[in-house]
Amino acid sequence: MHPLERLVNLVALLLEAERPLTFGEIRERMHEAYDQADLDTAKRMFERDKGILRDLGIPIDVVPDPWEVEQAYIIRPERYYLPEIAFTPEEISALFVAAHAGRGGSPAEEAVRKLLSAAGGGILAGVHGSAIAVGDASEGRLAQAAEAVAGERRVAFSYRTSRGEEGRREVDAYGLAVRGSSWYLVGRDLARGEIRSFRLSRVTSDLEDLGEGSAPPPGFRASDHVQVGPWGPGEPRERALIALSPRVAWWATKGIAEAETVGTREDGWVEVRIPMTPDLSLAAWVLSFGPDAVVLSPEELRAEVVRRLEAVLAGL
Repeated sequence: MHPLERLVNLVALLLEAERPLTFGEIRERMHEAYDQADLDTAKRMFERDKGILRDLGIPIDVVPDPWEVEQAYIIRPERYYLPEIAFTPEEISALFVAAHAGRGGSPAEEAVRKLLSAAGGGILAGVHGSAIAVGDASEGRLAQAAEAVAGERRVAFSYRTSRGEEGRREVDAYGLAVRGSSWYLVGRDLARGEIRSFRLSRVTSDLEDLGEGSAPPPGFRASDHVQVGPWGPGEPRERALIALSPRVAWWATKGIAEAETVGTREDGWVEVRIPMTPDLSLAAWVLSFGPDAVVLSPEELRAEVVRRLEAVLAGL
């Protein structure tokens, strides 16, 4: 067994143990790791492993076994795992400013960014899975949105949809979320009476402060309102009906929780409903399957797939 594998297995065994284990019990459960014929040789190897793990900061406790005949070992979870990261809104605000104060990419700046992405509340509540994006910050929208969220303010701004339609939005700012390389302001849209997400790169004006806004609902997480799937980021408002061949149907929609299987046709093709946004970005997902995926509806998505295919053919 490779030394690294042996060390990892030892940590896992002692961490998951319900009670301290003697070396004899450890050797029995990790027989491939300490399989030397000579017991003293096996024990010396274990002691070396224990010393390496302790040097790495892993807290292996040594306690007498119940019969006090020999020593027993355990890693207590409360000493091993780091506590939850928790910041006040003011602390998160300070970290937010620090993360965007420079562009040097220093280790300290990267550490701030990681702390922000792991923070459980305040300005960056619910940010998951991406490094902090800075593209929108240069336009000043991100800083204004952060201040609005920190102060629980109501803001107004001009917003351009994916179809190029522009209008005024009034929103109670609840949180910020990042997906891919884009920031989203998440809050209660007063006109619609529901929580919506707004991509900051589509905000075409400064955020106007309209005064005190409402507080986020209990358990609010900004990332829960920025859905991402094969249809792209945003909140899907429609569903497309797509037929998948037997060759890909069994795996094509794995991981898409919102996918709904409608039925299986006599030829074995499976019809599924997939959420889609008005920008028709779902077309790229359909095209990735080549002849194994066919759009049945809506007609606008079908036309977009045809348009992209014709563009490819024209470029050949």
